[in-house]
Amino acid sequence: MLDNIRIILVGTSHSGNIGSAARAMKTMGLSRLVLAEPRTEIDGHSMALAAGASSVLQQVVVTDDLASAIADCSLVIGTSARSRTLSWPMLDAREAGQKLAQEAGRGPVALVFGRENHGLNNEELQMCDFHVCIPANPEYSSLNLAQAVQLLSYEIRMAHLAEVPASEAEPVEYPTAQQMAHFYQHLERALLATGFIIKAHPGQIMNKLRRLFGRARPETTELNILRGILTSVERVAGPERSQKSDRGDA
Repeated sequence: MLDNIRIILVGTSHSGNIGSAARAMKTMGLSRLVLAEPRTEIDGHSMALAAGASSVLQQVVVTDDLASAIADCSLVIGTSARSRTLSWPMLDAREAGQKLAQEAGRGPVALVFGRENHGLNNEELQMCDFHVCIPANPEYSSLNLAQAVQLLSYEIRMAHLAEVPASEAEPVEYPTAQQMAHFYQHLERALLATGFIIKAHPGQIMNKLRRLFGRARPETTELNILRGILTSVERVAGPERSQKSDRGDA
């Protein structure tokens, strides 16, 4: 799904920003970077600021204009300030991430960032289906290009993770009722062996522990760890202590 999401930088003039944007993308699992009408090339400065995300730079696609970069995209969202005189459907960052993650399951989509000094022009903004604005501090709204890419890439990733079907997540195995019954027997035996429970006067300890573990609902691997701990406790307590517990001795 994430492979269908393109980050498009229009008219980028600083090579370092390309590398920083690539780094921001890769940390969120994005890899499709497109440079539309770039005013600079990828260079050593780009590679240095990519900081391990050189694979994103190595597969960059360069186009002559934005129209070519988005030609096969079913959804295009452009970054914009709210103060534009151009009235267009506006999304916040979270809504943009959700729309991109949802549509990416059906084909290519794009998130477009404008020039460092003045963003996207009106003609380019009209090529977008929606505009997205990051609600920064109005008294100091200076976000550099890579920071904007990072923020919106994060929202895409969070929306993507929410879209991943439960079947794709690593399955969790829980113990059966019989396994839990064996665990409680083992637990009681160990507590008797250490003298924590006195056989003649057991009280409600086991009932309360059953309620505790029922609420915690340990996974099978976790239950196996607990059984191992109990075995080590019994080994330290020794058979002599266990026999005393069986007689009801303290």
